[in-house]
Amino acid sequence: MSNARPTEAVVEQRRQDVLNYVIDRGEARIGDLASVFGVSLMTMHRDLDDLAGRRMLRKKRGLVEAFPPQTMETATRFRAGLHTAEKEAISAAAAARVRPGASVLLDDSSTLFPLARMLGEVEELTAVTNSVTIARILSLAGREVVLAGGRYRAEFDSCTGPDVLRSLSRLRTDIAFMSVTTIARGRMYHPIQDYAEIKHVMHESAERTFLLADHSKFGKTATYAHGDAAIFDVVITDDATPQHELDAIRDLGTDVEVVSPNDPVGHMRITPESEEWATAVYARRGGAE
Repeated sequence: MSNARPTEAVVEQRRQDVLNYVIDRGEARIGDLASVFGVSLMTMHRDLDDLAGRRMLRKKRGLVEAFPPQTMETATRFRAGLHTAEKEAISAAAAARVRPGASVLLDDSSTLFPLARMLGEVEELTAVTNSVTIARILSLAGREVVLAGGRYRAEFDSCTGPDVLRSLSRLRTDIAFMSVTTIARGRMYHPIQDYAEIKHVMHESAERTFLLADHSKFGKTATYAHGDAAIFDVVITDDATPQHELDAIRDLGTDVEVVSPNDPVGHMRITPESEEWATAVYARRGGAE
């Protein structure tokens, strides 16, 4: 049996997996976590002390619990490392709907970071976003980017406020991709009012709108509601999302596409529905196949 110490990368990945586990359940017993992740109780305490020190979770006597959504939402760097396989699969399904020459609106959600990287491969794309991170990804890929600027918030690496809202009101894009902090029975929530208002307005700035949300977003609420899934044409999520949440969205008249994180490449395709829409958009913009 090897006594080699794990690398820092392995330890960090385990800690992200532990955080994921706790967020999904709200809380967990420390002894149970040690068993689930196959480490000693001492090692698990070290992992949890590290996460608690970064204010990713709250450690109690024999128990650990996730912070409320607002605290997690501000941890942009760490959010980007959560549920990566699901986000990649969801983003691949979304990217399959975008053709060269399209104009695309993206919000500042970390869920859309993989999508931004994929859209960097789309020729003649114009992107509108309030996210500095997404603007940077797409501009480095050589795409045209319109940054909806306003008050910069470093914890999100994005802009908010009335200037962003005014900017969005003057724009019209072919397609919008958005995510959500929490969604319960089709109703969407955000812990910060300014961002709730931006998300509420964004769907009015595009011909078609898509909500991208992995299973961890469902079944929870936050302070500010900003509409329900009925405003979206399609919700794209992964196959771990509870069936009753999917049914609630379908009851609102919104289509749901469920993807598997085990087969993200399989979703890099043009579906019949997206083919029809993309062709119509391309023709409207004076393009040709």
